[in-house]
Amino acid sequence: MPETLKIAVSKGRIYKEALPLLAHAGIEPLDDPESSRKLILDTSQVHVHLVIIRATDVPTYVQYGAADIGVAGKDVLMEHGGEGLYEPLDLGIARCRMMVAGPEGAAPQGGRLRVATKYLNSTRRYFAARGEQVELIKLYGSMELAPLVGLADRIVDLVDTGNTLKANGLAPLEHIADISSRLIVNKASMKMKHDLVTDLIDSIAEAVRTRSAT
Repeated sequence: MPETLKIAVSKGRIYKEALPLLAHAGIEPLDDPESSRKLILDTSQVHVHLVIIRATDVPTYVQYGAADIGVAGKDVLMEHGGEGLYEPLDLGIARCRMMVAGPEGAAPQGGRLRVATKYLNSTRRYFAARGEQVELIKLYGSMELAPLVGLADRIVDLVDTGNTLKANGLAPLEHIADISSRLIVNKASMKMKHDLVTDLIDSIAEAVRTRSAT
């Protein structure tokens, strides 16, 4: 039975920006995940399948071998910790920044800051490295609302244009990390399916170089 490769990817911006890179490697989905109810998509290469899952679950699927390869944002990988994964390639797509944000012109806070975020691990590490203890409040969305209603003093979130922050009277205050999507590989798959995996990595790396040169 021929070896197969399963590639985990999430719908949305990452999927759309990854498609041209996969196409360069000869991998094109036969169904559109936006219109299909299938969670495992066949591709133009019979031995390659795309597994469509939530962005935050991609590293877990790859770590445990449910997918051989994945495309995940660096923000998700920072939260996950990277256990059981190789991260051979920065795809240079879905770029943004992880920032501390808060009210424009806010005076320095006395006492312990309350910080709302869905990135608990990254936020905790960032403030700990600065010698600051903060109270973390877990939120899943609409971060910008938290300072407006007094739930938090600051937020940690991804910032692209900054327009949403500005519209809500907030501003980026501190830079935590530059974020882009990475190719990740299950460590066992790298050994057991070495030729298939490395051929795919090489093809996508070439696509990234070509994209960067244009």
